[in-house]
Amino acid sequence: MAGIFIFSEDPQLAQQLLTPGLALKASLGQPLVALTASSADAQTLASLGADRVVMLKAARTTPEALAPAIADLLAKEQASVVLVGGTLRGRHLAAHVAAALKAGMTTDAKVLAIRDGKLEAQRILYAGLAVCEEVVALPAVATIPQRTFLAPAAAAQAGTVETLEVQADARVVVESTTPVESEGVDITAAIKLVSVGRGFGKKEDLFLARDLAGALKAEISCTRGVAEDEHWLPIERYIGISGQTVKPELYLAVGLSGQVQHMVGCRESKVIVAVNKDEQAPIFEAADYGIVGDLYQVLPLLTAALKS
Repeated sequence: MAGIFIFSEDPQLAQQLLTPGLALKASLGQPLVALTASSADAQTLASLGADRVVMLKAARTTPEALAPAIADLLAKEQASVVLVGGTLRGRHLAAHVAAALKAGMTTDAKVLAIRDGKLEAQRILYAGLAVCEEVVALPAVATIPQRTFLAPAAAAQAGTVETLEVQADARVVVESTTPVESEGVDITAAIKLVSVGRGFGKKEDLFLARDLAGALKAEISCTRGVAEDEHWLPIERYIGISGQTVKPELYLAVGLSGQVQHMVGCRESKVIVAVNKDEQAPIFEAADYGIVGDLYQVLPLLTAALKS
């Protein structure tokens, strides 16, 4: 039976995939099916709108090991559209599935729709300078980056959960893992961010941004130059095409010019506020609100106003 299928090894991303999945379900009139290797995630996905959740039970549950089994299942189920979380491992699995199904594939999709019985997708190119529109015949596979969509609200009625024993690829074995050490919080989950650039004269001056972030209950982020060139902040805090992509409710950009390489990482923020002494800075073209002024004068005033 045809359907829309979603999969991601990242639990949060899997939930986010339900949102475009539900929209495609409405367009195609086909059931939405979620695949997972976690029993805990299965119940959550069922409560958020999946009509069916198939929990894959195997000796090895990495995406690489499950790829052949998932491809076989999708072929048997005659999947129309397969949405895969756009992680490094997810893109590997998506390519394997697309090849096995002889299906067209689009990557890093930001917008998805059904037009004339085909999947129409839009994705960002050239660090945000262009939008590419692709049309893929069904069956189609699409990868979707983290935080492109919000997870849906709880469904009125939970879907069914079933367990399916599958054969994992015996050639894929994880011998060991080494956790990535990071400093501080995950800025990609922050609701508010104060982002700093080279408008700050020296590292010690960042206390101005930290005081403002404290008043806002926000986290600190930065440009690539601040993290990689000056080493003032950890690299996991820099935002841009080769750094983190964020989608906070408030993005307060302080002392940064707003070059396209940076803005591609924060362009989907709900509200962008800029503070820069150069009224011609590109950041003002992207900002919803702007303050033209010296950050050394503006930030203390903003912090005092918020604290009062």
